[in-house]
Amino acid sequence: MTKHNPTSIVIFGASGDLARRKLVPSFFNLFRKRKTPKLITIIGFGNTDFSDEQFRQHLREGLNQFAGFKFTEEEWNLFARRLHYHRGRYTDLDDFRKLSEHLKNLPTIFPNVIDLLGLTDQLQENEGWRRVVVEKPFGPDLASARQHNLQTHKVLNENQVYRIDHYLGKETVQNILFTRFANTIFEPIWNRNYIDHVQITVAEKVGVEHRGGYYDTIGVVRDMVQNHLLQLLTLVAMEPPASFNATALRNEKVKVLSAISPMTPARVAENTLRAQYKGYRSEPDVRADSSTATYAELRLFVNNWRWQGVPFYLRSGKNLTEKLSQIVIQFKEPPLAMFPMPPDRKMASNLLVLSIQPDEGVHLRFEAKAPDTVAETRSVDMEFHYAESFGPTAIPESYERLLLDALQGDASLFTRADEVEMAWGLIDPIVQTWETEQTPPLAGYKPGTWGPAEADSLLVRDGRRWHYDKPAK
Repeated sequence: MTKHNPTSIVIFGASGDLARRKLVPSFFNLFRKRKTPKLITIIGFGNTDFSDEQFRQHLREGLNQFAGFKFTEEEWNLFARRLHYHRGRYTDLDDFRKLSEHLKNLPTIFPNVIDLLGLTDQLQENEGWRRVVVEKPFGPDLASARQHNLQTHKVLNENQVYRIDHYLGKETVQNILFTRFANTIFEPIWNRNYIDHVQITVAEKVGVEHRGGYYDTIGVVRDMVQNHLLQLLTLVAMEPPASFNATALRNEKVKVLSAISPMTPARVAENTLRAQYKGYRSEPDVRADSSTATYAELRLFVNNWRWQGVPFYLRSGKNLTEKLSQIVIQFKEPPLAMFPMPPDRKMASNLLVLSIQPDEGVHLRFEAKAPDTVAETRSVDMEFHYAESFGPTAIPESYERLLLDALQGDASLFTRADEVEMAWGLIDPIVQTWETEQTPPLAGYKPGTWGPAEADSLLVRDGRRWHYDKPAK
């Protein structure tokens, strides 16, 4: 992409919630910052009967409600004239041909969309480029993910496909790599010799809300663990890539997934925990006898030289105490208790906490001697907060970064086909064991808590505990 090349963007399902809440606000903010091509046109494709002006008004109402930035009427008017709408069905080839004609006449659902794009687009290499951004989920299981990939590769090369997981667009997720590889103090101790274990938490305060029918067929592992939490794990555990290009980065992530111990039914029973919040079965469109998990914990091991024997604990759930996404790296205790301490006290472990949301930042906890004592220690924090250092509005919406990368042809933060299949290969046995053998038993928990009473059981067996408190400001 160059600033002066005409660029057309087609949003399929443009009358839906994602376009209104996330995609168009992100494109608009990029336009305001002058990061998009000057000759950009955005065409919405959907079933709703909109005129161009009605489509623009629909999106403007969404901006008023969801945009996290301020804008002027002049900025909106300049952007709005680039918005157009084409009504059509996702299964009708003729509607796609009309869309193709619509694109030519302008100034400048899956798998049907992919197939029909392939039949209508005769674009030649020297006439420009074509890229397709695919929103998750990438199938509900391994078999469907493979089928999606096969379907996609019939008409598109892998380097044209940008599978978007908005978590990878978060500045604080990208900061995992910068914390590790832009600072020489961390990499020498980023291994099994110094790290005791890793905790990854993605907690949601809300329940299923209006998504009961969809969520009841998916559950927390498919909805959150297969994509978001495994992505975070790969960034923490990966080897340093040879460069920061897409191929090198994604190769290292795939190596991590391939090194995780496979989950047999026996391992699922021993290394997972599932629960459902009380009142879930009364939610709209949820089955009265549903056994869908709304909370999950996993204990995974990455079997390679760096991480052998170090457990990675993952947890995610709905209707929990608060919204919190963080990674806790807990280091090992000092090898020798050389300071005189009471018999019931142990030296606290050092912690590195990577806070993804809501209090984005990095926190390092270490021990210092308390004044006027013989050998009493206190835990103290070194803290970095994005809001304090760069301002409360410094962090852009994650879709902004990802959509700009797609326009520029940078696939570093997008998921590759083999990575998707590898992740489903890890998750499928867990879901299948839960659904067929009903093991481990489905626990219950009260909304507004940190999960079931059994929540610490996986860690307690190992002599550890969850860190429930987020770092204080």
